[in-house]
Amino acid sequence: MQKLRFLNKRILWVVGLVVLVVLMMDFNNRVSELLRLNAQKDEISTSVFGLQSTEHSLKTQIAYATSGAAVEQWAREEGGLSRPGDFPIVPLSPGGSVQPTPEVAAPTVAAVSNWEVWQILFFGP
Repeated sequence: MQKLRFLNKRILWVVGLVVLVVLMMDFNNRVSELLRLNAQKDEISTSVFGLQSTEHSLKTQIAYATSGAAVEQWAREEGGLSRPGDFPIVPLSPGGSVQPTPEVAAPTVAAVSNWEVWQILFFGP
């Protein structure tokens, strides 16, 4: 009877130890999964922050593009329009003047004999 009790205690200790090992392995897996998910969360939150800042800048550009100031700036700078009461200044060339044409000198080719060509090739200029 004493021997049977001792054997039961050993079996309980072994079963308890196996359960403890299994629980520790499960805990280890959960911790590694937590670390992986936290790293993924940080990466995604960084990406979301970048996208939010892009959205903010695009909304700002849209707000400016649909404002009256942007329309007026385009009309004055690129559209060539003016407001009533403005005196637009348009630069004109002086009357009767002709734009000077640049003189381009035609390149002259010097006649070089064959032995001079070979000398330049082998010995340099």
